Amino acid sequence: MSKQADDLTLVLDDTGWVATVSLVRPAHHNAQLPQQWEALARIGESLPDTVRVVVIRGEGHSFSAGLDLRMFSPAGLDGDTSITELLDRDDNGMADRIGEFQRGFSWLRRSDLVTVAAVQGHAIGAGFQLALACDIRVCADDVRFAMRETSLGLVPDLGGTHPLVALVGYSRALEICVTGRFVDAVEAREIGLATIVVSRAELDAAVADFCAAVLASAHHAVTATKQLLKDASDRSYAEQLDAERRAQVPQLRQLAADSAMRHRATGNKPG
Repeated sequence: MSKQADDLTLVLDDTGWVATVSLVRPAHHNAQLPQQWEALARIGESLPDTVRVVVIRGEGHSFSAGLDLRMFSPAGLDGDTSITELLDRDDNGMADRIGEFQRGFSWLRRSDLVTVAAVQGHAIGAGFQLALACDIRVCADDVRFAMRETSLGLVPDLGGTHPLVALVGYSRALEICVTGRFVDAVEAREIGLATIVVSRAELDAAVADFCAAVLASAHHAVTATKQLLKDASDRSYAEQLDAERRAQVPQLRQLAADSAMRHRATGNKPG
């Protein structure tokens, strides 16, 4: 299945297990617009139940150069939300509208999916936050991350602050955000931003290899493990041990059910 709307494409692989979402504004270095965030949210809401892995990528030389700065002009862009339009709202209305934008990013944290950002070239601002929304960042060796919101008099508001602190710690996250400096591939790997770093020519193959490895494992075990790891930092060690025990019970039940089904299919009795 392939769909295209709002400068995005969605393609499902032949199995229906892997969904690839591409930003397709290469002439603008995949600079993002509010309508794209809304389209991303709709994709998340309408993904088939078969999908296990989602890949986010950008066409061209850059993953995403961030927010399209034409949104800051008084005229904005036809048919899309401008900063002027946001300012016409009261405080609650403005916050609610930003909440709608955030939905395009937050679904990538769902526990029933493993999400992968295939990142090359620049990943700035909203582009950085889109990569951070994913579980895994497979990066080309030419990647350059930067959080430039403070230089515009803004804060990162698309969900990027939480995973950034979780990955690199408060002090390093603060330094990256308030200076707006670039983080290259070597540093990104050293501080935990980049999960995997490969040459630009190997990026697509590395993403495909990772997806294949995820799909080789039982989906119910993968999703349960993701949930355990996501919640681990909010629990004490004893609480995490309890969570592991409780998560393991349905896995064992599923293994037994699968084994019984296989034996019935082959006409053999268990044991």
